[in-house]
Amino acid sequence: MSSIYDAVIVGGGVIGCSIAYHLAKQNKKVILLEKGSVAGKASGAAAGMLGAQMEFTCNDPLYPLAIKSRDLFQTLSEELYRLSGIDIELIEEGIYQLAFTEDEAVLHQRRGEQDQQSGEDAYWLTASELFEREPAISKKAQGALYLPRDGQVSPKKLTEAFLKSAIALGAEVREYSEVVSFIRHDNCVRGVHTKRDAIFARNTILAGGVWSSELDPTLEMVPVKGECLSFTTNRPILKGTVKYKNCYLVPKKGNRIIVGATSIPDRFDENVSFRGLFQLMEMAKEIVPGVVDDQFEKAWTGIRPQLRKGEPYIGEHKEYEQLFIAAGHYRNGILLSPITGIMVAEEIMQKERQAFANEASN
Repeated sequence: MSSIYDAVIVGGGVIGCSIAYHLAKQNKKVILLEKGSVAGKASGAAAGMLGAQMEFTCNDPLYPLAIKSRDLFQTLSEELYRLSGIDIELIEEGIYQLAFTEDEAVLHQRRGEQDQQSGEDAYWLTASELFEREPAISKKAQGALYLPRDGQVSPKKLTEAFLKSAIALGAEVREYSEVVSFIRHDNCVRGVHTKRDAIFARNTILAGGVWSSELDPTLEMVPVKGECLSFTTNRPILKGTVKYKNCYLVPKKGNRIIVGATSIPDRFDENVSFRGLFQLMEMAKEIVPGVVDDQFEKAWTGIRPQLRKGEPYIGEHKEYEQLFIAAGHYRNGILLSPITGIMVAEEIMQKERQAFANEASN
């Protein structure tokens, strides 16, 4: 029995690494399998925004979960640093949702009132107030909804910090270890087959991003290609993240700015298109005109994992016992990673406590 793991996790993105960390905190014997390199796909390609209020309205069912997850990052940042020595580069300078027309201004002000009624911070800034805070923004802006508690992290460093912290707590990790099938016994999953061997576990967690449907086609994952670019400046030009329509500028350490992102459904290719780059550059110039004088750094793509039904799937499989799914986070995997790890770990622990109670009563 010593060769049986408490949990095998399929997928080395931010979600899988968070689950590994939170299970290792519970002293579980954990192994994480990644067919490539950790944070090598969507988690490494993300901009790292923690846009709980930016992404979700108050009446969205995911709103409370997103808020709770965002609010975990301050403590999590310190916790992961103590265990891993990795600074996840948490920046809490807020997010500005710009308005360039009167209609957009009215819409944002109403949205801010709704957030305030739900107990969250949200402030409408007039044009003069906005330019005082962020002078580089286009003077065409009529104002902005400021969300001071929404922030950002380095997505790659967050994923690596989850992983290194899990390892420090006893977890095992195997990169370049592709899972080809589940080990099934009746309606129960007992582990996985890789291309090299079989790994047995009391619990199996599928957190493979958009590739999760390769192991479970019932998930109906939809790939959504997103293109981003970055440039560097010789001085800081933004403090907070700035968003207008579907474009955002995220200031990083070292005077780097990430600009994202296009959204192309049903596309798996990871090539950067001229159309995508041109679109992002034009939008960035509209938002912060001075970027035309700055230095282009690079461009890349990521494949966002979206479920056809919309909301992410977090919990035990509907058909198979001891198989848990954590997939379909779309463009909010970084934001939702802490709460997802906690939810999956708690569900597994609860099932174990229930099984123990049932055995004791027999």
